[in-house]
Amino acid sequence: MKKKFPALLTVLTLLMVANTAATAIWLYRSDKNSGTVSLITTAVLALFMIIAAAVYSRNSMRHFSKMNSHLQNSASEYMNSLPAPIAVVNNEGILIWYNQIFAEKITFGHDVYGTDIRSCISVNIDSIRNDGFSICTVNGSYYRISAEKYKNSDSELLILYFHDETDYFNLKKVTDESRQNVLIINIDNYDDIMQNAKESEKAKTSVETEQLIENFMNGTNGMVKKTSANTFYAILENKHLNEIIDEKFKILDGARNIKIDDRSSLTLSIGVGQGAATLAESERLARQCLDMALGRGGDQAVVKTDSGYRFFGGVSKGVEKKSRAKTRIIANTLQETAANCGRIFIMGHRFGDLDSVGASSGLAGAFRLMGKEVYVAVDAKKNLASHLIDMVKKSSGENFFVTPSEATDSISENDLLIVVDTHNKDFIESRELYNNANQVVVIDHHRKTVNFIDNALIFHHEPYASSASEMVTELIQYFSFDGDAVLPSCYADALLAGIALDTKNFVMRTGVRTFEAAAFLRKLGADTVTVKLMFSNSINSYRRKTQIVASAKIHNSCAVAVADFKSDDIRLVAPQAADELLGITDVNASFVIYKTGDVVNISARSLGAMNVQIIMEQLGGGGHQTMAAAQLENISIQDANIRLLKAIDECTQ
Repeated sequence: MKKKFPALLTVLTLLMVANTAATAIWLYRSDKNSGTVSLITTAVLALFMIIAAAVYSRNSMRHFSKMNSHLQNSASEYMNSLPAPIAVVNNEGILIWYNQIFAEKITFGHDVYGTDIRSCISVNIDSIRNDGFSICTVNGSYYRISAEKYKNSDSELLILYFHDETDYFNLKKVTDESRQNVLIINIDNYDDIMQNAKESEKAKTSVETEQLIENFMNGTNGMVKKTSANTFYAILENKHLNEIIDEKFKILDGARNIKIDDRSSLTLSIGVGQGAATLAESERLARQCLDMALGRGGDQAVVKTDSGYRFFGGVSKGVEKKSRAKTRIIANTLQETAANCGRIFIMGHRFGDLDSVGASSGLAGAFRLMGKEVYVAVDAKKNLASHLIDMVKKSSGENFFVTPSEATDSISENDLLIVVDTHNKDFIESRELYNNANQVVVIDHHRKTVNFIDNALIFHHEPYASSASEMVTELIQYFSFDGDAVLPSCYADALLAGIALDTKNFVMRTGVRTFEAAAFLRKLGADTVTVKLMFSNSINSYRRKTQIVASAKIHNSCAVAVADFKSDDIRLVAPQAADELLGITDVNASFVIYKTGDVVNISARSLGAMNVQIIMEQLGGGGHQTMAAAQLENISIQDANIRLLKAIDECTQ
């Protein structure tokens, strides 16, 4: 009532003054003396009311000021007494106010007024300003920081509220660490290495292998189950699996110490299904990783990640499979597929070499004997096997070589595309031709990479094979031709040249089946002299090769050469120079860096003591343990050399 009284009093007084003024005017008209007195009385009364209103207004302002100060003090006391840390920062992140709990839990009693909040905690102010929240850790506690903007005419302030979510993050950590993962452990080529072993050796090897895997599981709360003679299933929690990953799967080294007949070493391939939501999905991922490990030659563990695959091990050579049962089945399936399709198109990888073009030519010759219309898509301008192409054209009297663009324009829905000597979508001769093909077959011997062709009707992949030409030769042996038809000798020359290239004239990566394939080609009339002439170089090319060899420097038992000149045959002489560098004493691997256009190329070779595939994969390339390559774009030769040396250091530590 006290607050309403001044307003009511003012209204009544105004009405009284108005009434008095009207009365005074009426009296003045009727009686001037009385009216004058009334007018003076009205004026005095009005003046009194004005003075009273002014005094009351001043008292009201004082009251409102006291109330505002009280409210500010109450708000400050309220924010200061909240059980959660609160701080106020300006646009630059400078602390201009914080409550008592902030000082206790965040700054631990230190006076930080006027300092940058980032000196106390690791926090992104821009992220908070844009997203409205951020996560930080302080002395083992997790805080979710939310922000509220406060603007005035001068500046903008951020009020930061710290929500303690330590219990949530700890629970999440426990949940993540206890998530279960499936591991599939496979003994590489178990049947082949046990085939000729004594029964006592088989029993001994089996016991040692099971003990190795049991020791591998010790210290974990997981379980392992043997599902076949060469396969084990294990289930591990994340916390134990991460420890095994950090140790880089030491079980792989232990497996190599197990000998069969004191000659053959046992190797394992492991597929890890980490990060799956369910055990069923984890088992599926583990199978994918195991296929990737086996496709890369075995003796390694593969873990699926969000960005691709992680590889561990892979230092042993792939164990050759002596059984040809798979090859026979693939050959029959391929011949049946070819018989039911329209035309057949064959292509290899970009900058085709003797193996790529040789395998394509041999396969084309075999299908032509079956009466099929076959074409080999190859870029003659960007090719390292022009001599072989000319020889096949001249000897066969037919020209089935077409450009990739011509093949792309003419391929139809019922036609078959066969990709040889590569399985990577990024390395094929023509991506457009591959995209236009509805039926695809892959024949390759390179170790499996991430971006592989995943829609093939037939994926014939044997990483232990010396070359694609060897694989094609084995397939041709199981083809059924009409009558007494025999593959012409020019195609046998092409296949033998491909084998000779990838085996360095039967020195590297040769197995029993390699020589059997060569013997079969020799029976078909392959001429070793003709093959030798395909490797001949001009005197200028030989000089350039020796120039590269002379520029090599030794780094961590690796010969590294930089070809800082341009030539039309640099793609031919650089790999040859890398092969020559392996003849230097105490050199385990060789690398030649050269540039073509805007791309820096690295050709890598080894004799098996060092896995050059792993080094090239760090630079975005791939290949085999003894032969690999990489291509780097938008980089100088000097920077490529620095990156190569760094990759060598990481792999030789």
